[in-house]
Amino acid sequence: MSCLVVLVSAPSLRSARKISSQLLEKKLAACVTLVPSVESHYVWRGKKEKSREVLLIIKTMTSYYLKLEESIKKLHSYSVPEIIAFPIKRGSRDYLKWIFSTLHSSA
Repeated sequence: MSCLVVLVSAPSLRSARKISSQLLEKKLAACVTLVPSVESHYVWRGKKEKSREVLLIIKTMTSYYLKLEESIKKLHSYSVPEIIAFPIKRGSRDYLKWIFSTLHSSA
């Protein structure tokens, strides 16, 4: 069972909740944690920018990643949303089993 943590930034809590809700409803994520009010600094089209955003921390299975990414891109208001995935190398066995069972409960 191979799990991922996926990070996505959203422009507002409303947007983050919408993305979260859809990912959970479609069974593409077992859990989405919203971290409100992060400040992002970045270069966009050659210009330094900064903005307040909401960070989504998404827990999912590796096999769900492509559908998850596709769904996020459809729901997101940014033309190039941040979508970064990290494999979970270690974690509580019970928690990782929960992710698996949550996503496979309707399969």
